[in-house]
Amino acid sequence: MLDRFITPILERLLQPLVRALDRRNISPDQITLVGFGIGMTALPLLALQQWYAALLVIIINRVFDGLDGALARYQQQSSCAGGFLDICLDFLFYAAIPLGFALANPIDNALAAATLLAVFMGTGASFLAFAIPAEARHLPRPQFANKSFYFLNGLTEGSETIAFFIAFCIWPSYFSELAYCFAFLGAITIFTRIHGGYHTLKNHT
Repeated sequence: MLDRFITPILERLLQPLVRALDRRNISPDQITLVGFGIGMTALPLLALQQWYAALLVIIINRVFDGLDGALARYQQQSSCAGGFLDICLDFLFYAAIPLGFALANPIDNALAAATLLAVFMGTGASFLAFAIPAEARHLPRPQFANKSFYFLNGLTEGSETIAFFIAFCIWPSYFSELAYCFAFLGAITIFTRIHGGYHTLKNHT
């Protein structure tokens, strides 16, 4: 929901870093892979209940996630391959965070983590499944024109996901309550995406 407002601001803030990376001939895919590697260290850190260390690598991962796309656009190297790599690794990273909390405290956190992972499956599938026919029909995408494929809007997007991840790490004893709240909002997103996507595609058949 907030991505359309936050993404342009972050891109402007990242421009000095983007120019520095470009001068060193660093590619967007390299940024994607390094950011993923850093982000996945959150899994063992969370399992060991190192909340603030996990929070740090989560934030670094998200900075890298913004950098790769901004660098690709700056270098005019935006591609389907890069977008594919980015979204695959993003979803693996997203899934690792609830798993880390489940490993940290299986008795209290496992069910909430499983519920959230199930919702992640629905939110991811709903917009990725829409992206294929939307691209084939050349549907307009004014709010995310710079993305490598079609993004279907929702109540919970990247900004909201990271906000909850940060909250998980700051208040780990409330993980279950926060995860169920996030899952509820994600369920609304699934419904609105399926409903909106179905009718959008039906009107463009």
